[in-house]
Amino acid sequence: MSEQDKIQRFENQPIRTAWDEEQEEWYFSIIDVIRVLTGSENPRRYWSDLKRKLKMEGADELYENIVQLKMRAPDGKMRLTDAANTEQLLRIIQSIPSPHAEPMKRWLAQVGRERIEETIDPEQAIDRALETYLKKGYDPDWVHQRLLSIRIRNELTEEWQKRGVERGKEFAILTDEITRTWSGMTTRQYKKLKGLKKQNLRDNMSDTELVLTMLAEASTRDISRETAPEGFSASMDVARQGGEVAGVARKALEERTGKPVITEKNATQLNAVVTGMIEATASFISDPVEPEKDE
Repeated sequence: MSEQDKIQRFENQPIRTAWDEEQEEWYFSIIDVIRVLTGSENPRRYWSDLKRKLKMEGADELYENIVQLKMRAPDGKMRLTDAANTEQLLRIIQSIPSPHAEPMKRWLAQVGRERIEETIDPEQAIDRALETYLKKGYDPDWVHQRLLSIRIRNELTEEWQKRGVERGKEFAILTDEITRTWSGMTTRQYKKLKGLKKQNLRDNMSDTELVLTMLAEASTRDISRETAPEGFSASMDVARQGGEVAGVARKALEERTGKPVITEKNATQLNAVVTGMIEATASFISDPVEPEKDE
């Protein structure tokens, strides 16, 4: 876990957070969120009562997966406190009867409705994605290219499934291999170069970077269709071949232009928009202190 002494502000009230670089996940102090949403003078007691309520609602798995992280207490010392990731936090908010929590609950209901509608009519997902990108200030031509990249990505993952590759970890490893082969960096290294955390890497690519990513994945898809690899190991070799196609194109372009294709610029610099829910709604304050033992 890193960046454990970060503070985000919601309605000008502090919420302690921590970024898990390994899991690429934000964690939030639960009692801080409860204090903001309920106005309780004793958020620890409120959280204690809420945990019992969650258990009665059958949310045992949620409670069991809550982690304790060292965060700076009001007295300046680093103390263990219950922390939740985004998904866990949204579930907790659902059980908080507070007017301040209602907007979030309405938003969750809306998202749920939209996901059901998209299951019935997948075209709605494309329309909403287009609308979202345009609202964020992306260039329309880039947006259409990004939507094409999503289609190519979906076709590739469907191909992987046919070849016996498992979703989740194996998909991530193959994606990493494709990225490393064409760009020279793993996905995590690429995101670090652009100063990204939770944001989507492809949403922060230039036109050329996105085109080469599409070429790498389309090549992997086509090679896989022709060679029909069986299982993860064979698909790894195909992923490397697909990445090499885009890697050759990258080097050829760099030789012709004399400029590197890969840029450290993210969407904020490329499109003059702020990306990511956290960056759009919170300002960060960093004032690290030396961790002390709990007392």
